[in-house]
Amino acid sequence: MTKTNKATAVKPVVDIGIGTADRKAIAEGLNALLADTYALYQKTHAFHWNVEGPMFQTLHLMFEVHYNELWTATDLIAERIRSLGYPVRATYSELAKLTSIPESSGVPEATDMVRLLVEGHQAATRTARKIITVAERAADASTVDLLTQRLQTHEKTAWMLRSLLA
Repeated sequence: MTKTNKATAVKPVVDIGIGTADRKAIAEGLNALLADTYALYQKTHAFHWNVEGPMFQTLHLMFEVHYNELWTATDLIAERIRSLGYPVRATYSELAKLTSIPESSGVPEATDMVRLLVEGHQAATRTARKIITVAERAADASTVDLLTQRLQTHEKTAWMLRSLLA
């Protein structure tokens, strides 16, 4: 039985038909989307726990559906980054640096929670939209498909939340 020396082990090449520069750019964009998704997950879950008022039942249940969907999305995004051959930026400090969604302090009123989540979903939409053009140019159909699904989900969720504020 031979022993593999880590210092001399050769890292396998990622050869999936997408050039290194494009894979890197897409992975960087996906890490930003992961950060937005994770920030939105945390915010939505915190609001689920803390919502009060006349819309409690509706919002409590809605937020639960939303945070479960966001949690699943974090895994899909992270696995796509790994499929491209790059590491997932997954520490709190890295995610905080990459997200475009500000943290909410304290416990906002229910309507403010809804407004903050609208802003968060719209921010995630903008982040996904930036990456999709890079993925399309690189003929990265897998990432385009993932981003299309994320765009549909964030846009629909933002619309539904905005409707509560009308």
